[in-house]
Amino acid sequence: MSPLLDVRGLTVTYKTSGGDIPAVRGVDLSVAPGEKVGIAGESGCGKSTLALALLRLLPANAALGGEILFDGDDVLKMSFGQLRAVRWAGASVVFQGAMHALNPVRRVEEQIAEPILVHGGDRRTARVKAAELLDDVGLGAGKGRAYPHELSGGQKQRVMIAMALACTPKLIVADEPTTALDVMIQAQILRLIGGLVADRGISLLMISHDLSVLAGTCDRLAVMYAGRVVEQGPAGEVFTDGKHPYSRALAAAFPRIGDDDARRNPQGLPGDPPDPADLPTGCAFHPRCPVAVPICPDVDPQLWSAAPGRDAACVHVKEN
Repeated sequence: MSPLLDVRGLTVTYKTSGGDIPAVRGVDLSVAPGEKVGIAGESGCGKSTLALALLRLLPANAALGGEILFDGDDVLKMSFGQLRAVRWAGASVVFQGAMHALNPVRRVEEQIAEPILVHGGDRRTARVKAAELLDDVGLGAGKGRAYPHELSGGQKQRVMIAMALACTPKLIVADEPTTALDVMIQAQILRLIGGLVADRGISLLMISHDLSVLAGTCDRLAVMYAGRVVEQGPAGEVFTDGKHPYSRALAAAFPRIGDDDARRNPQGLPGDPPDPADLPTGCAFHPRCPVAVPICPDVDPQLWSAAPGRDAACVHVKEN
């Protein structure tokens, strides 16, 4: 089956007065129809830039290279009219931080109806559809008359999900959809997203810094570091048996409730991801890597086969 989304050699470079900043550096990624794919990594690894690049939602100083094939058509070569037809109807986005994505002076039912109207629907159809979607996300049609400030964080996120579903897209891109929510509401939102995309046969690309969230939600997982994918494979396997030391560090940082060892000896990595404007030589992860060897500053590893269906960019994988 041909991929619904096929990203090939994607690069994103921000042009600034201080020089070029490479935020995404040659990413290959695919999402099949009905598939759920996760992208994990710390803040600053290029996840959100990648998500926004898929529908060309980046600022004017972002230069894009490579290919983004959606249903066989290259998003990077589309005219504005073609791109407008794809947004919401072909692919939609659940943005991080719903309060910043919703218009504070418009009722939520109007905001859910807006993409339907933009794509040719009439007002009555849009109003009925908005009410149905509010029911689908567990809010009820009565909440449509509310303004965003009258809703809780979890309720606002549900509105964003309803907006993303308004034009029956083939793909939903969820960028950190639960970051600002408490643990209980986060679990509800994840179940809601998973259920809705499964019921409708929609593909999902979910972005998070939390590997455990993605492992429990997605079929496949890609781990990003310093603008590149450093490991990819089945989500459960990447979480429990990471082939790249960065993947293992992300998984180890997940707290185990009730485990005294985890409480007394919290895991994690020292330091932060590198500044994209000042990347280390060789493997970008080597300054923080607990298993770095002398050749790591000199070798820029590519994604090599680490196991059936698994790839990782690490010299230890190549050696084996």
